[in-house]
Amino acid sequence: MTWVKLDLQFFAGEKTEKATPKKRQDSRKKGQVAKSQDVNTAIGLLAVFLFLFFAGGYFLEIIFYLFRHSFQDYMKMELTEQNVFVIFMDILNELMLLLGPIMIVALIAGVAANYMQFGLLFSTEAIQPKLEKLDPIKGAKRIFSIRAIVELFKSILKISFVGVVAFSILWIRKEEILILSQKSIWDSLATIASITVQMGLIASAALLFLSALDYFYQKYDYEKNLRMSKQDIKDEHKNSEGDPLIKSKIKQRQREMAMRRMMQEVPKADVVITNPTHYAIVLKYDENKSDAPFVVAKGVDFVAQKIKLIAKENDVIMVENRPLARALYSQVEIGNAIPEEFFKAVAEILAYVYKTKRKI
Repeated sequence: MTWVKLDLQFFAGEKTEKATPKKRQDSRKKGQVAKSQDVNTAIGLLAVFLFLFFAGGYFLEIIFYLFRHSFQDYMKMELTEQNVFVIFMDILNELMLLLGPIMIVALIAGVAANYMQFGLLFSTEAIQPKLEKLDPIKGAKRIFSIRAIVELFKSILKISFVGVVAFSILWIRKEEILILSQKSIWDSLATIASITVQMGLIASAALLFLSALDYFYQKYDYEKNLRMSKQDIKDEHKNSEGDPLIKSKIKQRQREMAMRRMMQEVPKADVVITNPTHYAIVLKYDENKSDAPFVVAKGVDFVAQKIKLIAKENDVIMVENRPLARALYSQVEIGNAIPEEFFKAVAEILAYVYKTKRKI
């Protein structure tokens, strides 16, 4: 029996179940989502090189403007504090026009890459300072873990793959590179720019292919780490819905309180209609509250016997009417007035009750 119990505990603690929506939501709030950093890098590089490919003329004008003004204007100016400030501001303005668009494109690409992977998410959990991150033992475990080895192989694969792609571009265009010294400065710069952009586009596309594979791996690893055991699911259900034992006790207490309130109304009632043994319906007529008599208490079996006992102790008249008792019990809830179809029968009973009370 002991071994069986240990085996059951082992299987109950094994994380074999898919994560619940609540577990996923809590993990997302902490900033833990399926994400590949390589996707951000690949999309960012691809966007930047595409922008350079289509906006090459714009950048060429700015670069030549800087060179032209440097040799034609800046070199002829006197070396004074004011002139240095003017040159600095001019160059800074041109650099902003040169680098600003590239940074904006990279920013938009980074945001788009993150949105494609996990949608909109803002969480400060990941950047909060935690002392456990300074633990050297945990740090060593992270360094020599299986995940670290996988990341090392991924890095080697990326460097090798991108390196082979870049070398292939250089090898294909080696003839153009070898004759650069025989070309004019303008043609040389144009060739270098063309080779750089082509190399960047193809290398970015290759990196994007690898990043797609990495994203599927990260998603698999995320789902694996998010798995729950059967006991975890039970504990979550208890925490979210409440312990069934406590809930049953609360319901029992509520029923007891409702029963006490109901029994307190019996002495104030006008009549108790009985089955006579199984059903008891307590009616009261108050013209200030309702135009028709209403049910203040009802019950079957044990509750009916208790109602009749309290009615007897408080001199509440009991009338036996089996069909009426059954009908009222099934069709009228406590606090509701009786339906119109029962007016005649109940009116006769109340007339009898009032006549009996006057005789008493």
